[in-house]
Amino acid sequence: MIEHAITVFLAFFAIMNPIANTAVFAGLTGDKSKAEQRHIATKALIITFVIILLFAALGKSIFDLFGITLPALRITGGILVFLVGYHMLQGSNSKLHTEQDDGDSDIAVSPLAVPLLAGPGTIATAMNYSASGGWTAIIVTCLVFLALCLITFICFLFSARIIAVIGQNGLSIVTRLMGLILAVIGTQMLIAGIQGAVHFTSAS
Repeated sequence: MIEHAITVFLAFFAIMNPIANTAVFAGLTGDKSKAEQRHIATKALIITFVIILLFAALGKSIFDLFGITLPALRITGGILVFLVGYHMLQGSNSKLHTEQDDGDSDIAVSPLAVPLLAGPGTIATAMNYSASGGWTAIIVTCLVFLALCLITFICFLFSARIIAVIGQNGLSIVTRLMGLILAVIGTQMLIAGIQGAVHFTSAS
């Protein structure tokens, strides 16, 4: 159980990349007061957690509704996660997780909550790990993601200090390391999905 929780945490940590998103948060809210920054961070992370909670809890129901199999999710999710990791390895953000502020929308909702924090890769990862077991897997996935949301919230609150300490070079290194981890996790999900598909085909 502990090993599973650590695996889930590393997957979420890599795909959400709190350090890199802290730089985005600082760029979007740098001209706002501390109180406004705290409000935006709180709203964005609550929305993010609710989205992931829904997909984690309703994953199997979604599967049944649309006739989706777990191997299919793992293959698709693995590809999505790998692509995000690949772009991060190149030192850039994936188009699946980019900030595009149109100036009129609530930045807590978009781009922070969606797609930066709760993008397709994050959702696919949550559904993959929660669907691999019963309610225990769902609870572990949600608790781990909640812990990561709290870590991200702290990073957002101290965004200015963190960016000042790490600097652009440090930020680039962290992004590439997270990208490598994410690419490996995506590949592992893809392998598990292919193996599950082969087994499912053989069984039927």
